[in-house]
Amino acid sequence: MTETDFVTPARRTVTMEAEAIAGLTERIDDNFDRACRLILNCQGRTIITGMGKSGHIGNKIASTLASTGSPAFFVHPGEASHGDLGMITKQDVVVAISNSGATAEILTLLPLIKRLQIPLIAMTGETKSPLALAADVSLNIGVTQEACPLDLAPTTSTTVTLVMGDALAIALLEARGFTAEDFAFSHPSGTLGRKLLLRVGDIMHSGEELPWVQETTSLKDALLEMTAKGFGITTVVNDANEIVGVFTDGDLRRTVDAQIDINRASTGEVMTRGCKTVFPDMLAAEAVKIMEDSKITAVIVEDGANHPVGVLRMHDILKAGVV
Repeated sequence: MTETDFVTPARRTVTMEAEAIAGLTERIDDNFDRACRLILNCQGRTIITGMGKSGHIGNKIASTLASTGSPAFFVHPGEASHGDLGMITKQDVVVAISNSGATAEILTLLPLIKRLQIPLIAMTGETKSPLALAADVSLNIGVTQEACPLDLAPTTSTTVTLVMGDALAIALLEARGFTAEDFAFSHPSGTLGRKLLLRVGDIMHSGEELPWVQETTSLKDALLEMTAKGFGITTVVNDANEIVGVFTDGDLRRTVDAQIDINRASTGEVMTRGCKTVFPDMLAAEAVKIMEDSKITAVIVEDGANHPVGVLRMHDILKAGVV
């Protein structure tokens, strides 16, 4: 059995596709600008269509546009001829992808798109093809050769199409002033969504779960409160229910080391004053940084008037998937 060389064709493929992508830079021109403006000014949605491998790439482009502030979805050209064309409205813009520019299923749709006066953007490798000539704007995604040694399987061409789609999405993202928080709203279950949307008030322990004692409370009773609530910390307040400090497991160890009688000492004598606090409307990710910088694993949540309303633990933040 002869030894097979997998590395050489793989490297050749990467090199060919990288060179083809680099060549796209020169094609980001007035036509690209016009395509962006058509999509940006669209009152409806961007409809992406394409057959075969172009369709798979089109699906991804539609998804990227939709998640970066440009409402979009994919319509299969074959299904469009059998009813799905009703999904397209006069307020939309169509982006049709065909490397040859002569895909029958797409050409069938052109008279209907024109009749509805829907702006048409072509993404094709043949600048003189029927699709390119029918389009309001044509983006050149042509390649000199596929990475496939038979020059048959769509490889380099689909990669170039994908990059052109990404270029459109990012150019539009910046034009819209799309922010990371906007992105999070369309990705609420993702890590970024949790970081940018989840607030302290969503995961803090409050109400009956909040541990608190007064400065005059005996240290023994403070320990009972800490044990009952199970957070390893208790808020210490004054007569006006204002936070004056906290008592933690660490304070307890220091108290024991100092040989202070826990049966006779008050909480105010051994607590930590000037404790760190956070607010319910603060992003949980911001609370993480405060806790990490202060090297603490739990923090008191206040209402803005120095009254305790909850307690937040690093465990809660980790469980919520913020970090």
